[in-house]
Amino acid sequence: MRLAGIDLNLLTSLDALLDEKSVTRAARRLGVSQPAVSHNLRRLRELLGDPLLVRTPAGMQATPRAIELRPAVRRALEAAEAVLQAAPAFDPARAERTFVLAMADQPAFVLLPPLIERLAAAAPGVTLQVRPPPTDTTAVLGEGEVELAVGVFGDAPSGVRSEVLWVEQFACVVRRNGPGTRGRFDLARFLARPHLQVAPRGLPGSPLDDLLARAGHQRRIAVVVPHFLVAPAIIATSDLVWTAPAGLAQVLARSYPLAVRPPPLALPGFTLAMRWHLRLDRDPGLAWLRDQLRRVVPR
Repeated sequence: MRLAGIDLNLLTSLDALLDEKSVTRAARRLGVSQPAVSHNLRRLRELLGDPLLVRTPAGMQATPRAIELRPAVRRALEAAEAVLQAAPAFDPARAERTFVLAMADQPAFVLLPPLIERLAAAAPGVTLQVRPPPTDTTAVLGEGEVELAVGVFGDAPSGVRSEVLWVEQFACVVRRNGPGTRGRFDLARFLARPHLQVAPRGLPGSPLDDLLARAGHQRRIAVVVPHFLVAPAIIATSDLVWTAPAGLAQVLARSYPLAVRPPPLALPGFTLAMRWHLRLDRDPGLAWLRDQLRRVVPR
């Protein structure tokens, strides 16, 4: 029997008929006309090769075949209702779910402390599993290894959604009470100081160095590190200058003896966005988490 040629609404009529044992009451329950239910009963009898309901002195009674079918009909309708019903609402207070995120330590420093504070209050059963940024973000999102990625994305692949969280600017970070905090921090003083560079991929150069080169300048990079985590500890105990994302600099300055100065030249900022796969676009839990991220971005 091919389902493609069968009106599955017949099952709702059969369910009502077997419950009510009456065409009239079944029609009233379904909100349709009595002739429509009678027509469906005739089609069901032809389809199943059984009268299903027969008249007796005590009224309409189900045949043995109909009684046998009763549990299967109910299960089929319950399964259909489960498929077609709206996605359940996400209740953060009761949810027990692990979200897998990917982000570098720079946005993690800015976003995770206030985000975790919100989750502890509103969603104590929610767990965050944060992974380092993958080489191919689109691939891990598509394969389901990561549900949400936060970072700087230069492409716009199909199959994923992206939303800008904030545009980050740059700031110069020096040791508090060090030589970089006294007087005007102009380009000459900036270039005269040794610098620290964070190079997550270990590659030389940066947009800042390209900008300086176009203006005929060059800074001396004394230290290159692969992680943002170690940078504040180095700056706090040296006379190096670190040109860092401004949001990250402000967060770190609360915990380290650092001073944050505006850069002595105009530097273009960069955009941080969150990205998720299209198949999770209507996931109520992930939609809730995205909203929490929107609420903790730097203003």
